[in-house]
Amino acid sequence: MALRINDTAPDFKAQTTQGPISFHEWLGDSWGVLFSHPKDFTPVCTTELGAVAHLVPEFEKRDVKVIGLSIDPVDNHEQWAQDIEQTQGAAVTFPMIGDTDLAVGKAYDMFPADESGTSDGRTAATNATVRSVYIIGPDKKIKLIMTYPMTTGRNFDEILRVIDSMQLTARHQIATPANWVHGEDVIVVPAVSDEEAEKKYPAGVRKVKPYLRYVDQPS
Repeated sequence: MALRINDTAPDFKAQTTQGPISFHEWLGDSWGVLFSHPKDFTPVCTTELGAVAHLVPEFEKRDVKVIGLSIDPVDNHEQWAQDIEQTQGAAVTFPMIGDTDLAVGKAYDMFPADESGTSDGRTAATNATVRSVYIIGPDKKIKLIMTYPMTTGRNFDEILRVIDSMQLTARHQIATPANWVHGEDVIVVPAVSDEEAEKKYPAGVRKVKPYLRYVDQPS
């Protein structure tokens, strides 16, 4: 069954570089980012894991837990982490899932449910669909799904931007416009009436159209 936004993120038990976890229990009341890789010791993924390692403090400021996944064994992940630190200049301090039986990949719709076999003998090319990012809210609902080709490194600044937007929406009845970045004007959602908006945002509502109303970003 295909996963969609607002579906409950599948729970699972798995081995990681930081020991066994039960995913929902590990998330607790935090936001989460699960991002997957088709194979250890691959060039683009090495740079991605390094980028996330550098950004761990930014995720922590937002109460976001980060976890990686590759179908290779945990022992391989630990060796790969040494290469990542050496070449990217940051240690991988977040857990990496070893999905050798493909169970998590199947649960998250990265493989067909009837995919057979294990990680043995598989290549990056046969795992090309294991290039997804899932942002998961404290309610365990999937808030975002993105899947990238193997040759395009993911933009984790964009993932932080999306988290900033969604966390603002969770606290205030606002949406964010195209290309928005933290600190810029935001949009009042249609569910809020003009009267409610005037009370909620005393600094002023800039109405461009009846359905398009801007306000200062709430602090």
